[in-house]
Amino acid sequence: MFTRRRTILLLGVPLSLAIAAPVFFSAHAPADQTILIINAQLADGTGALLREGALRIRNNRIASIGKLSPAPGEQVLDAHGLVLAPGFIDIHNHSIEGLDTDPLAETQIAQGITTAVQGPDGDSPWPIKNWIEQRRKHPAALNVAVFAGHATIREQVMGKDFKRVATPQEIEKMSELTWRAMNEGAIGLSSGLEYEVGSYSNTGELVAMARSAAEHGGFYGTHIRDEADKAFDALVEEIEIAEQAHIPVDHSHIKLGTVAVQGKASEYIRIIEEARNRGVDFLADCYPYDAWHSNLKVTVPDKQYENPKSVAKAIADLGGPDHLTITEFKPNTSYVGHSLADLAKSNKLSPVEMFIRIIHEGDAANTEAEIIGHSMIESDIKAFYQQPWVMVASDGGIGSAHPRGAGTFPRVLGRFVREKHWLTLPEAIRKMTSLPAQRLNWTDRGVLREGAYADLVLFDPTTILDHSTFAKPQELPVGIEKVFVNGIPVWSGNKPTGATPGQVLTR
Repeated sequence: MFTRRRTILLLGVPLSLAIAAPVFFSAHAPADQTILIINAQLADGTGALLREGALRIRNNRIASIGKLSPAPGEQVLDAHGLVLAPGFIDIHNHSIEGLDTDPLAETQIAQGITTAVQGPDGDSPWPIKNWIEQRRKHPAALNVAVFAGHATIREQVMGKDFKRVATPQEIEKMSELTWRAMNEGAIGLSSGLEYEVGSYSNTGELVAMARSAAEHGGFYGTHIRDEADKAFDALVEEIEIAEQAHIPVDHSHIKLGTVAVQGKASEYIRIIEEARNRGVDFLADCYPYDAWHSNLKVTVPDKQYENPKSVAKAIADLGGPDHLTITEFKPNTSYVGHSLADLAKSNKLSPVEMFIRIIHEGDAANTEAEIIGHSMIESDIKAFYQQPWVMVASDGGIGSAHPRGAGTFPRVLGRFVREKHWLTLPEAIRKMTSLPAQRLNWTDRGVLREGAYADLVLFDPTTILDHSTFAKPQELPVGIEKVFVNGIPVWSGNKPTGATPGQVLTR
């Protein structure tokens, strides 16, 4: 099997050669310098049918779209056979630390991501102002935005004494810090209620903090309290928070993650539709894999990590010990890449005993085992993706040990659109562009229209495909020909251009 190679021409010069010209890629190009992309199939991001046309970039904006002719001396890209779409907005991304070491963000721009929203699941930088200032001083290849994290703020107020319900005074202080974070540039409040710090909060605490975010035009992005056996109860709480705080919601990485709730997507969707019909501004995001990536402790909802009965139930709920694989464990790196079943067998222990050993070893080193769990089913993933209110997002990032970090967007376009026909191409692109832009309240990104920012992706719809796997999660996709961020090419010729025109985006 082979992949057809394509060379885009720039006035007769191979693009991979032409991009070396500094005048073409300067982030400070003169106001009259333009780039014209011709013969493209335009996907405007709204879900409308593709149409052939041209698009002109002037500096960092889209200057014009339609049947356009080259101006004298204008640089021209012939995109015959390619789709030109708005840049993909990853509303759930974990590249905060990676951007410091890899500002070119290769695994992100290689899959067409032009904006990555940081600080999901309740864990964000702090103070927000300092992080934004640093990112502006040291820009990346892509745009970034940032949540204020519920757990981060909770720890600012409660310190290590977080394993309890907060007092009214503490909740008031958390609300004030949420207000401060929004003033400093956060785009909303995120929570990770299944994780250690956030799990001790009550609904009232979340409502109070969400109200502070809502008053600044922000939204609430949440990893709900349970994505497993109690997923329906957690969904009801999420909707209650949204209704009481009068805040738009992004339900992070929507899933049904244990055997007991597998196959119940239609019931889950019905509850969401009822809430939407009542006026709840509810969107969700979803990654295109049947496996999640988290820490080992999150699999035991009652937090009885050394109780054989609790551990046995957790393992069974996830489909068995062969469904859990260690991806990172500093106390014993020999565990990495092996399933709980394999480790139990090689150490002559039961899976429950092996689980508890890993917990002990992690606690002794003040760390946790990172794992991947295969516990979702395809029919549920399909049902969620076919909802018009579900966005595409990776829940991955630079250096991710899960293939979603390098493959999410091409996987949807290659497998769910081209191979499985779950979605049309325009609808899939809408879920990657204008729908997340809508949740972020950005009117000048996520669409192809005159005056919008020139965050653009040019790809081959016949070849685009993810190549990252659980064994090789950093493998880059194919089919992404060119990526522009704020009018500057950042990906071309299957490699980064070296440009870092990314901006910090706020509300």
